[in-house]
Amino acid sequence: KVKAQIEEKEGKTFDVFTAVEFKTQLVAGTNYFIKVRVGNEEFMHLRVFKSLPHENEQLSLHSYQSSKTKHDELAYF
Repeated sequence: KVKAQIEEKEGKTFDVFTAVEFKTQLVAGTNYFIKVRVGNEEFMHLRVFKSLPHENEQLSLHSYQSSKTKHDELAYF
């Protein structure tokens, strides 16, 4: 659901965009930290926010880190 947001920020499209790992953090909603494979050995870490159900908001890309590898630890950022 946030692929278009990351493509707009990066100024390119991704043929591969597959989540391989995720963690959550409860706040006033939920932060999802997601490791996404975007190429052969290319990964990005995304922080996606999901608001509380009564707010009826879309998922939003909060921040991201590019140039990650398969073995980089997924952590809060």
